[in-house]
Amino acid sequence: MSHRKVKRVYPLLPPVQNLGSYQQNLNQTAEALHDMHLHNVPVLNPDEATHKQLESNLPTSPSRFIGMSFQQPAYQQIDNEETVTTFNELYTVDLMDEEKQPSIGDLQLPPPPVIIPTEKMIVPSESANASTDYIRSTLNAIPKTKALYEKLKIPFALEIKPYKFLHDNNNPPPLSDDGIIVRCRRCRAYINPFINLVPNSRRWRCNFCKLANDLPPVFNLDPFDQPEQPNNIYNRKEIQHAIVEFLAPPEYSPRPPPPVIYSFIIDVSHDSIKNGTFIATVNALLKSIDMIPNYDGKTLVSIACVSNKLHYFKIPFDTNPQERPKLFEVADIEEPFLPTTANNLLFPLARCKEQLVAFLQELPSIFNAPQSNHFALGSALKATYKLLSSRGGKVVVVSSSLPDIGPASLTQHSEKVRLADTTTEYNELLRCNDTFYKQFAIQCSKSQISVDLFLTGSKYLNIATVSNLPRYTGGQTYYYPEFSPTGINESALKRFETEFNKYLSMDFSMDTVMRARVSRGVKTESFYGHFFNRSSDICAFSFLPRDQSYVFQLALEDNILSECVYVQIALLFSLNRSERRIRIITLAIPTTSILSEVYASVDQLALFTYYTKVVSSKVLGSELTIPHARDWIKSILIEILRGFQKATVTRHEAGEIVFKCPSNMKMFPLLMHCLTKSLALQPGDRIPIDLRANALNQFQSIPLKYIIRSNYPTVYSLHDMTNINEPLIVDASLPKLENYGLYLIDNGHRLHLWVGGFAVSKLVQDVFGVTSLAEVPIGEVEVPFVEGSGFNRNVREVIQEIRNEMNADSIAYLPLYIVIGPSPNEQTAFSTEQLRVLANLRIHALNTFVEDSIFHMESYSDFLQSLKKNI
Repeated sequence: MSHRKVKRVYPLLPPVQNLGSYQQNLNQTAEALHDMHLHNVPVLNPDEATHKQLESNLPTSPSRFIGMSFQQPAYQQIDNEETVTTFNELYTVDLMDEEKQPSIGDLQLPPPPVIIPTEKMIVPSESANASTDYIRSTLNAIPKTKALYEKLKIPFALEIKPYKFLHDNNNPPPLSDDGIIVRCRRCRAYINPFINLVPNSRRWRCNFCKLANDLPPVFNLDPFDQPEQPNNIYNRKEIQHAIVEFLAPPEYSPRPPPPVIYSFIIDVSHDSIKNGTFIATVNALLKSIDMIPNYDGKTLVSIACVSNKLHYFKIPFDTNPQERPKLFEVADIEEPFLPTTANNLLFPLARCKEQLVAFLQELPSIFNAPQSNHFALGSALKATYKLLSSRGGKVVVVSSSLPDIGPASLTQHSEKVRLADTTTEYNELLRCNDTFYKQFAIQCSKSQISVDLFLTGSKYLNIATVSNLPRYTGGQTYYYPEFSPTGINESALKRFETEFNKYLSMDFSMDTVMRARVSRGVKTESFYGHFFNRSSDICAFSFLPRDQSYVFQLALEDNILSECVYVQIALLFSLNRSERRIRIITLAIPTTSILSEVYASVDQLALFTYYTKVVSSKVLGSELTIPHARDWIKSILIEILRGFQKATVTRHEAGEIVFKCPSNMKMFPLLMHCLTKSLALQPGDRIPIDLRANALNQFQSIPLKYIIRSNYPTVYSLHDMTNINEPLIVDASLPKLENYGLYLIDNGHRLHLWVGGFAVSKLVQDVFGVTSLAEVPIGEVEVPFVEGSGFNRNVREVIQEIRNEMNADSIAYLPLYIVIGPSPNEQTAFSTEQLRVLANLRIHALNTFVEDSIFHMESYSDFLQSLKKNI
């Protein structure tokens, strides 16, 4: 949507310098390795290498590159460490200068660019370095020394989103399917656009460890000889693109790609049936059968309905229409067992589709009356593990009940769920109350089983404990508190069904491992996200979804001698179409000895995402309580800004220190302030503990752009828009809104349509088709269609376009809540019930005005004053 993209033009690459005679193209790797020559590769002396000698081996500007915007030698020789690199320029802002406050639209801007000299690339192009859609670094220029890095006080971390879209056929990266995979013999890095070709040889030097390796005999090094053939090295996809996939040979496969298995565990206890979860799940499954990935026709399904017993079903083949589905009931929940063979409980979707549809249509009548108030989740999980342990698969749990019977049963904390914001809150409510949920998840991960939870209802479900199942298996917890015993409204039902359908249709990878390789002087330290950390640099996923991101924390372990730091993310996985693949993401980041150049290259959004994942991990891991987490966030911000003040201090004539910040980090203090006000960390006992635990869990996995939106909502001014593609983005502050205006607030989870309490009757008529504010529909409802109103059409199109934007990369569906702002005559204009509903809606909407002093939390201006005093 064009109104969401505030454009800033950055040069992708600096102007190509005059490379002259190439006499300075000398590899200094030998010097870095104490003059050790590797594999008899000659090290050239620049005084002995003549212009004529080098030019005879280095053809420049081959005809097939003439059309490119880079006039650059196609044959890249050994790395030149003396290349001049252009860096981002440092500009500063005074955070306390109200007249020069940054525009909130800056949150939509791209990060400072990663500037890599074109001579570092074999084939210069925009795709030679990884796109920010896939990987973002907190630092887009790396300090060369450990001392400089420690002085910086800003961590080096990467936010990685391996997949850009939910579906793999949407703009996939280049695929190399000829079976040729070239890797370094020593560090095992994959060949990439930043390697160096060794002159007068058939060798390439690894940009990670500097080892010289042999090229495959089939590679053609002559840019003029059959230049369009795939085995001409300049035409290889892995040389042209930083993001590429390979078809993996058999030796990369621990086992043949298994069939996809979906094993559904559906709660049929009293709560699930009464609040509509059970029937909503059945209806969603009926609508999703054709969406479930089944590319090779081998997808298998099993269904178990669970209360105080386990109910399994055998679905016959469509070729046997006279045969009826069979029900198997297991009453022993302490030692659960499979009532029949796995072949009877796992049925192929392609061969049983008609019978499955008929079965699902009849299923509600089987459990039309609740059989029990209990839910034996632990028993169902143990039995399902026996079903899937030899093959792996996805376990999909849909529940409205606390697991309260059988193995791993949990107890209610009704007397504690309203605990105040104290140090006991974590120990009592945010910790995992039963080790089963962590240990079982790790066991599942080793057997390539993932677990996803769809939890509904307003009752306490102990999300802090059960969410460990998805967290360690690469899954996710989806929470729908809108389901209630009095019934579910149409909008809430649509959200559940839409997200469930998108979840089932999403592509994924099985048997996945992700590894980060880094160049010399850098090491990996920590990993954040939903996966099982198998070793110091390997993350394992039973199933890798397409809507999650991960953070890898790096650090300098030694001074860096080269011009660039290189990072390569390698994923080995099986697609849900019986293919084993490798996805490679390569990123080059320049290095510098000047601290101001590092500050000018900080990606404030990546930095904030890193701290969001770290603080949520610390709270869920018992390292911090909620109050201490807020203090920790403030201390981190003080440390970073204090370090910058010391590095670049200037004074007014009166001697007062200006509260400066790099202009590319000017939104960072605001975001950190908003984090303390998030559902995950805000003080007080207003937030139900399940909602708080779910927010912490979401921070661990959601991608950068949704983390930003969750903490600083995007507020669109609609009443003054002249074009639906360009509604103005305004500050998330209630005093800055017009009391007669119409605003749409997007926090990544829901939409609020805020109608000013002084809105004129013409606006109300045009948008809602009614004559007064008292007639405007409020609550979780859609904007009604008003015939003949162009403004009504524009408002509905903006809402739909925001929703459509999420469809490509998120399963989330944004429900709409219409809320009316305070007005002087509302006590007489609205009924008592309307006032009660409005009060509740306003409380939720006030959470979105994160710059204000809400619920006894300090405003952003007060927050800045306290920071300045500390600094």
